[in-house]
Amino acid sequence: MDLKKAHAPVNTVTYNKTKIEEPTGNVYEAITIIAKRANQINGEIKKELIEKLEEFATYNDSLEEIFENKEQIEVSKFYEKLPKPHALAVEEWLEGKITYKQSK
Repeated sequence: MDLKKAHAPVNTVTYNKTKIEEPTGNVYEAITIIAKRANQINGEIKKELIEKLEEFATYNDSLEEIFENKEQIEVSKFYEKLPKPHALAVEEWLEGKITYKQSK
């Protein structure tokens, strides 16, 4: 997932309920699918963030010495400014990018 190309809102947005439930016909089922996708996105973001932060990690045995790493701070600030996983999942849902199977 390319987070730089995401157009999801950073602030709270009110969505039209009928647009959310349109693909499934059931708002609760749609929200469940969106929530599962949001959890997947959150896992991907967390994994990517940890990998980037480990590139700048310095390991030492002394607990008294704490180093500020400006690169780590910049990476963290970038990820803090990103849209939240649920906003990204709703954007994908409304654009029809999420596939799902209905169980019967």
